Amino acid sequence: MIRHVKLAAKLFAALAVLLAAQPASAQSSYPNRPVKILVGFTPGTAPDLAARILADRFSEVWGVPFVVEDIPGAGSNVATDRVAKAAADGTTLLMGGNPSLVINPSLYEKLPFDPIKDFAPISQVFIAANVLAVPIESPVKSVADLVALAKAEPGKLSYAHAGVGTSQHLAAELFKYMAQVDIAAVPYRGSTALMPDLLAGRVNMSFANIVNVLPLAREGKLRALAITSRKRSQLAPELPTMAESGFPGFEAVPWFGLLAPGGTPQDIVDKLHNETVKTLAMPEVRKKFDELGLEPVGNTPAEFAAIIKKETPEWAKVIKDAGIKLGN
Repeated sequence: MIRHVKLAAKLFAALAVLLAAQPASAQSSYPNRPVKILVGFTPGTAPDLAARILADRFSEVWGVPFVVEDIPGAGSNVATDRVAKAAADGTTLLMGGNPSLVINPSLYEKLPFDPIKDFAPISQVFIAANVLAVPIESPVKSVADLVALAKAEPGKLSYAHAGVGTSQHLAAELFKYMAQVDIAAVPYRGSTALMPDLLAGRVNMSFANIVNVLPLAREGKLRALAITSRKRSQLAPELPTMAESGFPGFEAVPWFGLLAPGGTPQDIVDKLHNETVKTLAMPEVRKKFDELGLEPVGNTPAEFAAIIKKETPEWAKVIKDAGIKLGN
């Protein structure tokens, strides 16, 4: 009888070990089914292009499809919320940026997600810049010309932006505040969506992503006036910064990174982080990013989380001081 009890005890112990090992085994086999990377902007924008570069590499390394899905809307809140509420199993990821994670908490009275609690940061992927551009037929040849025209015709000029809460939107509002000019806002669903109206002169200006502006400026279809980063871009060293153009301290740059839903197992986060860093270090990937005017990052999950926490109150102050309100 004692022998049977001991044998049963050993069997139960072995079964317990086996059951305990199963979740870890399931997690270590990640990814074992298709993964979606959601982007809150239209195809052809910087976050979409960066997500596709990562997705192609992940699919190649792991032999599992990684598919990019663009879901624009509400300053990328729609896609961000969908990932926040997705299963925490690594099959739904977000190419998320400062619009929804840092800026929108100060623009919206209430968000359907918590940028801190509802996500597991994996790695910041890139920092970009915006370019102040006007239609090629515009009489404006410099930032000073634009300020003079706006002051001569208060309320008559318009600017296009890529969505409420985007760095493009805030760049224009910051410009209006610092220059003390009245320019009407016209929202679009991403940088690529606003380009036809900017090219046709139906809007007078835009702070649009460098990825979308530079090719058109070099083809003589748009006129680029200045860049919104603190330093000049290696991609367009001839372009002055907004600070050099009479607006000291001006900076409004978009950044994006890879995130999973909060509660995603750490080993999945680590696996995605390690492969993201490896991908961003590849010479061919760095070349693609350089061509797009994107600065690759590849920091740790903790560093990425710290940036979100640090920049949220900083942008809150800018938004408050400039009197930026939802609907601008």
